[in-house]
Amino acid sequence: MKMELIEEGRDVLLYLDGRRTYLVKVRRGREFHTHKGFVKLGELIGKPYGCVIESNLGVRFYALTPLIRDRALKTERRTQVIYPKDMGFILLMADVGPGSRVVEAGTGSGALTLALANAVRPEGRVYSYEIRPEFQRLAINNVRRAGLDAYVEFKLGDITEGIEEKEVDAVILDMATPWLAVPHAHGALRGGGVFLSFSPTIEQVVKTVSALKRHPFVEVETYELILRRFIVEESRTRPETLMIGHTGYITAARKVLG
Repeated sequence: MKMELIEEGRDVLLYLDGRRTYLVKVRRGREFHTHKGFVKLGELIGKPYGCVIESNLGVRFYALTPLIRDRALKTERRTQVIYPKDMGFILLMADVGPGSRVVEAGTGSGALTLALANAVRPEGRVYSYEIRPEFQRLAINNVRRAGLDAYVEFKLGDITEGIEEKEVDAVILDMATPWLAVPHAHGALRGGGVFLSFSPTIEQVVKTVSALKRHPFVEVETYELILRRFIVEESRTRPETLMIGHTGYITAARKVLG
């Protein structure tokens, strides 16, 4: 297999340590400055991903291929993003994969959009609704930067007023009032398709579940994911003091026909 080389204009994740990584675009003549000195990004052109580059102070950085989780957390944003721990669960619960057709509402900065687009390619499609033009513009730029814009159709509109797409595999919501979109989600889904919403407060969950139970849905369930990272060392293995606690509740259901 041919080794992939870094090209000008490509994104690179500069890895300093487990807590400090930086998403940068490689350009000739451009310098990236940190508290550990500056790196000449042009020196990465033609080198393989995974290579080492040193700052002017002699500090080593590793040039890695950005993963979707890196892009989701480090691309420009003006809204709170869904964390990778929740993204992975959402993709699994909604059974999103190659060829899936997915409606998303609440594009925001496009973090979840990135994960969905990456999962549905090469033949699937994400239809992403957003009511705020400034957020949509930011999301378009973030998805385009990742090279995934061919798999997303961005739509400016309020999903509580209707969904144009029909017979989709999943409807995934990250919005303030998901319960108002339940009737339209049911109309858009294929039989057996998945409704899923991400909500930061339990009051939103209660209203959403109540709406789901008034419509033909089954397997109505709500989850919360807690992630704890461990420090693994000889005779000193322990959980980290800081952890990602509550980020939101995930409510899922499946459409039935009667």
